[in-house]
Amino acid sequence: MKTLKTQKPVGNTDLLPEQIIVNSITAAVSEQRVPAGTKLGEQMLSDLFGCNRANVRRALSTLATMHVVDIQPNRGAFVATPSPKEAYDVFEARRTIERTIAHGVIDNVCTKDITEMRATITAEAEARAAGNKPAELRLSRIFHMHLALIAGNQVLERFLNELTLRTTLIIGLYNKVGLSSCAGDDHSHIVQAIEARDEARLIWLLEEHLNHLEASLDFEYSAPPFSTLAEQLLITPN
Repeated sequence: MKTLKTQKPVGNTDLLPEQIIVNSITAAVSEQRVPAGTKLGEQMLSDLFGCNRANVRRALSTLATMHVVDIQPNRGAFVATPSPKEAYDVFEARRTIERTIAHGVIDNVCTKDITEMRATITAEAEARAAGNKPAELRLSRIFHMHLALIAGNQVLERFLNELTLRTTLIIGLYNKVGLSSCAGDDHSHIVQAIEARDEARLIWLLEEHLNHLEASLDFEYSAPPFSTLAEQLLITPN
């Protein structure tokens, strides 16, 4: 039987098998490569990642605590399918958390942060121009997570990490055109407000952006599935 391999993890190469699985699935979700409702069979994941099913179960349990995976009795694990009510709750939670993060950003931001955010914006624009939607989505999420990192509240950072993943699932499921986390030059305007230390405008920009995304959802729409789980997770045969 052919063995399978994943992309090499970035940074620490001594990760436990369950952490590699968690990283691979969250990366696939954040880039809309794995749609809501995808079956995550234990044996299939065990074969794909070359580990035992105990590793897979621990990974799926971690993902379930992040609300990225639903574990259903007698049916197994599936990529979460947020309901319209859950979608509303996620956007409301993001508005609440990002208002607090905005205050921390204004207090803590430095010149290096501004430079790094502008570099992310440039890379995101290049990905958008090239039609590289996974890269655009990934960079958009990096931008928002950088805001949480600047704010310096690790609890809020963990919450936003989960909420941005769930937002991506919601957009992939209910938005026909699959908008990225930010459209056009939204990020540039956000950085301008940060650079001006204009907290009120920063909060307004973040909330307007989230309101726009929420208004674009069509709960009658359901995105088509991808082909195989291995392709979705970017796993290729030797």
